[in-house]
Amino acid sequence: MSFLANFWWLIILLIIVFSGLFTINQGYIGVITMFGKYRRIVRPGLNIKIPILEQVNKRVSIQNRSVEMEFQAVTQDQANVYFKSMLLYAVQNADEETIKKVAFKFIADRDLMQALTRTIEGNIRSFVATKKQAEILGLRKDLVEYVKSEIDHVIEDWGYHLLDLQINDITFDKQIIDSMSKVVASNNLKAAAENEGQALLITKTKSAEAEGNAIKIAAEAEREAARLRGQGVALFRQEVARGMTEAAEQMKQANLDTNVILFSMWTEAVKNFAEYGKGNVIFLDGSADGMERTMKQIQALMVKQAGRAGELMG
Repeated sequence: MSFLANFWWLIILLIIVFSGLFTINQGYIGVITMFGKYRRIVRPGLNIKIPILEQVNKRVSIQNRSVEMEFQAVTQDQANVYFKSMLLYAVQNADEETIKKVAFKFIADRDLMQALTRTIEGNIRSFVATKKQAEILGLRKDLVEYVKSEIDHVIEDWGYHLLDLQINDITFDKQIIDSMSKVVASNNLKAAAENEGQALLITKTKSAEAEGNAIKIAAEAEREAARLRGQGVALFRQEVARGMTEAAEQMKQANLDTNVILFSMWTEAVKNFAEYGKGNVIFLDGSADGMERTMKQIQALMVKQAGRAGELMG
């Protein structure tokens, strides 16, 4: 007790000295004020301040922070659009001027979040108001880039930096969603009909091409067959004429009447009529005049064929 009575002033001094010691956690920057006025910043770790006079006014987090936001906007054609988004932001840097902005721009973090949310919501609404309902879903990336460009310079004055903004969900009223589904379904039906028509056109075209090629091939084959038949008939006639000419020459050399050849041809013709004819009755003129007329016709034909054979052989 005597020690405490004699050294009470030392105990008070130690209490005052130790009250000036404090720590700042990693990821934070301490802001020191004296009599309410900014004095300095302190880094993470063990720090010292003037006891009683200096105070740790605020511990500013320099870590990344995120917040989810939900809000509504109206398009140019008066359609309600509902957004769900995620905002990622952080203090720009750990410089003294930046920390001073962060520490004294807003009274509390709640006020910062309210200002940040309203600013982003206002920018999104101004963008959506210039677009039609049908365009919104396809402009998600443009919307994010627009908000970033508009919001960055605003929150920089507050000492913050916008790291990322994600539009996670975009929805419409139920009536609009139903109408959009009908439009998508009708477009799909239209595309299917167009594809089916194109497939049918291709099928018909290929079928017509195949049919045309088949007709062309058949015509070429018929033409070739006709040419070959013509050549065969011509060769047959040449051989007949040559045979008749040789027979006539041999009969002349043998001093025989050439009418024998004509009679033989006539009898062969009658034989062929009887053998290959489809009828049951063959009418022939058996009179002397008829026989003579027939012989003259055969003789004239023979002379004609002999002349052609001579031309071909010459």
